[in-house]
Amino acid sequence: MATTGHLSTPVLWLLLLSIQVSLGDDELRLTNGTGPCSGRVEIKHKEEWGTVCDGDWNIKDAEVVCKQVGCGSAVQALNRAPFGEGSGKTWLYRVDCRGDESALWDCPHTGWDAFTCPHYFDVGVICSGFSRLRLDGGDTACSGHLKVKQAETWSTVCYSHIDFSAASVICNELKCGHAVDIMRGFHFGNSHELIWQEEFHCVGNENHLAHCPRMLDHIKACSHDAYVLCSGYGGYRLANGSTTCSGRVELLHGGLWGTFCDYLWNFSAANALCQHLDCGIALSIPAGQSFGKGNGSVWNGTFSCNKEGSHLRECPVNVLSQNECPAGNEARVVCSGCPGSRLVNGTTCSGRVEIRHGDTWGRICRSQWNLQDASVLCHQLNCGYAKSIETGDLFVDGNGFVWRDVFHCEGTESCLWDCARVALGNPTCSARETATVVCSGLPDSLRLSDGESRCDGRVEISLHGMWGRVLDDDWNIKDATVVCRQLQCGIAKKAYYLPRSERGIGLVGLRSVQCDGNETQLVFCKTSHSQALPTGVAEDVGVICSESKKIRLVNGTQHCAGRVELYHDGIWGTICDDNWDLSDANVVCKQLGCGYAIKAFVSAHYGEGSGQIWLDDVNCTGAESGLWACPSRAWGQHNCQHKEDAGVLCSEFLDLRLVNGNDCAGRLEVFYNGTWGSICSNHMSQLTAITACKHLNCGDGGEIDKDFKYGRGSGPTWLDHIDCNKQHSSLWHCQSDPWDPQSCDNRAEETHISCTGRKGTATPATAECPNSTSCSDREKLRVVGGEDVCSGRVEIWNQGSWGTICDDSWDIADANVVCRQLGCGSAVSALSEAAFGEGTGPIWLEKIHCKGTELSLWDCPSKPLFGKNCDHKEDAAVDCSGVTGTTSSTRADLPHQPETQNVKISAPVIVCVILGALLCLVLAILAGQIRSARAQKRGSRVSYDPFSEAVYEDIDYNLMREKQGMTHPSVNTSIIPEVPLLPGNTLEDGYDDVTEDPRSKDASLPGKNEQEIIGVLDKSDGNRYSWTDSNVSRNRTSETQRDSFPGLEDTVYDDIEETGP
Repeated sequence: MATTGHLSTPVLWLLLLSIQVSLGDDELRLTNGTGPCSGRVEIKHKEEWGTVCDGDWNIKDAEVVCKQVGCGSAVQALNRAPFGEGSGKTWLYRVDCRGDESALWDCPHTGWDAFTCPHYFDVGVICSGFSRLRLDGGDTACSGHLKVKQAETWSTVCYSHIDFSAASVICNELKCGHAVDIMRGFHFGNSHELIWQEEFHCVGNENHLAHCPRMLDHIKACSHDAYVLCSGYGGYRLANGSTTCSGRVELLHGGLWGTFCDYLWNFSAANALCQHLDCGIALSIPAGQSFGKGNGSVWNGTFSCNKEGSHLRECPVNVLSQNECPAGNEARVVCSGCPGSRLVNGTTCSGRVEIRHGDTWGRICRSQWNLQDASVLCHQLNCGYAKSIETGDLFVDGNGFVWRDVFHCEGTESCLWDCARVALGNPTCSARETATVVCSGLPDSLRLSDGESRCDGRVEISLHGMWGRVLDDDWNIKDATVVCRQLQCGIAKKAYYLPRSERGIGLVGLRSVQCDGNETQLVFCKTSHSQALPTGVAEDVGVICSESKKIRLVNGTQHCAGRVELYHDGIWGTICDDNWDLSDANVVCKQLGCGYAIKAFVSAHYGEGSGQIWLDDVNCTGAESGLWACPSRAWGQHNCQHKEDAGVLCSEFLDLRLVNGNDCAGRLEVFYNGTWGSICSNHMSQLTAITACKHLNCGDGGEIDKDFKYGRGSGPTWLDHIDCNKQHSSLWHCQSDPWDPQSCDNRAEETHISCTGRKGTATPATAECPNSTSCSDREKLRVVGGEDVCSGRVEIWNQGSWGTICDDSWDIADANVVCRQLGCGSAVSALSEAAFGEGTGPIWLEKIHCKGTELSLWDCPSKPLFGKNCDHKEDAAVDCSGVTGTTSSTRADLPHQPETQNVKISAPVIVCVILGALLCLVLAILAGQIRSARAQKRGSRVSYDPFSEAVYEDIDYNLMREKQGMTHPSVNTSIIPEVPLLPGNTLEDGYDDVTEDPRSKDASLPGKNEQEIIGVLDKSDGNRYSWTDSNVSRNRTSETQRDSFPGLEDTVYDDIEETGP
């Protein structure tokens, strides 16, 4: 056989036939067999070849021989010269092996050349030639392409090398029933895949494929691999659940899916099934018929899996019958949906952290492991939150593999693998320097969901192992105080009701909570365990605790560069660049685990933010643990606009590019530590080159160029020995040597690659974004698949790749923000269910709740997509009007539409505009007449009151005065000073205050607790402030009053109580 890309038959025959193992001066070989792994046993001793004679030759003796020549396990031990008589001396006689010896002569024997034995007693062996077999890439566990394992590599079996009898043996060996069919698989072409060279001649009743007679093939050409389809057990699935990782367990047996009925079904079995379905761990086994009855087919049996890390087919089911299933015996499970991470060497909720790549579990280093990462893992494992990561050597020992992955979690992710992650260039650590965690545990535990940190969000409680909502119609700051105390999240800042759009529909844990405020746990308050009570009467409740403060970098292409934003009192805001320098930026980078600061940016280098400006005149020494520990003005006090937003570039910021060629071909360079440098190509595989191409959005193919046509670099050579696998879509996830500016021995080792694809050109603004060190919100948004640049599937750029948005809660308000951000006017329609085709890659967001007035989609409340709640058939899309109207926005990143662009203006729109203008004119005239009449009526009684009428003062004039020396303006009732927007009192913070905590006092206005004055940005003029009396308290509205005034339900949050900052 001489198929292109494979070893030729003569060459392979010569290589394999001459298999011999050298141990000292002695050698072993098999000769005169039908293949390289069968034949007469011969030994070379004292430079002379001879045979082995043994009338009691058995399978244990043969096992040692097969292992010694690298041919798997022994199939048969043969005597009386089955492969012909040898010649020369009979070196060994009456060998008595245990089976685990490393060489035949290590077994007990009578001595070398101790007995002259006739050669018709020469012994022989037939070895398996392979240690395992599998069906790979099929639709079920019992179908796929046939592969056999030789030593540590897998070989493909040719379609022409097996028949139906062999397929029957294969199905039987894999416990997959009987053979249904054998088909041609992949065409080999120029593939470099290793091919098994022997034909199998099975009778059909053999227990193992290795026991079938085999013959080396000299004639048949191998054009396709073998695809085997078996009838029996085909795997498990979870049906009728809310996600693909929850539901009723169904078994495929005999080609028929049916409900799996197991009277021994328990948490251990459920946990094993979740892991084998790559769904993480079992969270619960719901009672009753939680997931329906199925289609009527039932498989009665028992499930067992004792081998950790084994394949599902190694966790066999014993199918007993196909009868009705007694009530309560249907197997059910809710899995976490988070695979590949666990705690070992401790308890269920404490221990050493391990993650899995492929089939290999390993530890991670503790140096970059923090409480936010640990809390995500605890939440994923249904173990509450992380109490401690400082455990010393409690859970570690000195042995074990260590992965280089470093996680950068925000703390709100559902799974550890949802966090930003970098493995490239990270140093390794010893097995004793690995990450650990002690979680709070599950019993009667609390959590806050759908917030921006683990210390704010919807209140949920775990009772008896099941998470449920907390409902209340009298939720107050005392209740919130207990929640924050129990979660070790500081003091309560706000207690609020969730808006209608975010209210849950799941189980209810507690209702009508009444706390005194000094309880240590919420269950110690007066409560109602209300799972049996009707839901939907009271409202879901939430809290914001003082420890919810967070920091992030926005608008960079990777998590270690961008505009600095702080989360405080439930609101994201920016930092003013006054006195912003490297010392301040260093604290930010260190706090985010991003190394040290390379540059401190001013003047909104990463784009202007929106909403609150939290800090001004920050003055860090560089040693602080967090930015809010640095000296600065009080929270919310500033004299800035968003054009002065501060940003940073940290040393751990990474970027990738190809130079001296085009966008998708060139010398590969990586940006690290503030400098572009080359990547070395030592031991680099084509798969690594393909991963780099995918990372650069340059298609799914690529190869390493060996002619170095893209020139030599001049900067550092940062990395070497990069190793990617098929699961990696980003180069940052690949393993490599640590960062070193002299990784290459010479410039000839630099990497040059050519990719098969070309960068997309959906819109001019997005082409630069993936390769730029600064990206605006506009550049990270695009629409794809529509008839023009103003319609299509919505895609956003995040963590190095484009992804889509789930259509859950997608409405016209969300679409309006997208259209405005794209410069495409208003939304004509908000489309769902992949109206412009299904996307590819990740689904980044779900449940976006825009008000419709936001300048950017990133300003809208949303939640990342966790688990498997959505797929690409639910991709969101928009159809915009194409008309770019005049707005008050001053965002620099909104592109101007070309004058030649087709504008879609319908006749009804024009009519509406004209009628609207006429109506406004009539209302203006009417208002003037009413005002004139009132003035005549008041006469000379009118007196000036600065707080009863709106008073305006030019912001730019005030800012000019303050920057010239007025750093601490005082409050004066006759002159309107510069007073910043304060948290909790602005119309833009999304909260509707019901009552204020009596302790609340504005730190920026001492002594003004009787009449607090707040600045509210006037909607009609973005450059003015209006002043109103804020000391207006609202009484709690009853459920009846809310129903009577539906406008109250339309606020983003219904705030109950708030404490002072």
